[in-house]
Amino acid sequence: MATPAPPRWDRKMQQRLARGEEAALGELYDRYASLVHALAHRVMADDDAADQITREVFGYIWENPDAYQPKHGSLRSWIAKLTQRHAVHRLRQSEHGGRSTPAEVEARVQEANTAARADFIVTSMPTPLRDALELAYRERLDYHAAAADLGVSDDEARRRLRLGLQLLSTAMEPGEQHEESFDPPRQRGGR
Repeated sequence: MATPAPPRWDRKMQQRLARGEEAALGELYDRYASLVHALAHRVMADDDAADQITREVFGYIWENPDAYQPKHGSLRSWIAKLTQRHAVHRLRQSEHGGRSTPAEVEARVQEANTAARADFIVTSMPTPLRDALELAYRERLDYHAAAADLGVSDDEARRRLRLGLQLLSTAMEPGEQHEESFDPPRQRGGR
């Protein structure tokens, strides 16, 4: 399956970074720093380490703007993957000989990898599915209220939620079990 062409903003941003435009780095930081910090924190469980990784990731991007290959996907997904790899490497280094057992470190790495895959899936899915999931999970709306907000039928809202959840379930690696339920909030009255 061919990867869709990245948004124009991504290509232009890469070109601006390659020309050494400091303003481009500032714009990129404003747009993605919270994502980088959140992913790094998810792996490291430490604000100072996440801050350091955030600085290092943007430093790497500034020094290596051509490392991003637009034909392989969006700039956002590349930055997320870069952050994930860097944070996992840092975690393994910091825990080597530390208080955590290798099994505990790998469990944290696995959890962070699953979260990163889920984030990538949600940001890559079609907007109608993403919007339905966000209304159901962030806004805590049932499918009926989500349908009203989206301006679609109840059946269409349920279809979008079901498809979005099916895509999201692929974030779990084969054989991985998760205790949390992905059931959306139900409307009162048993629907």
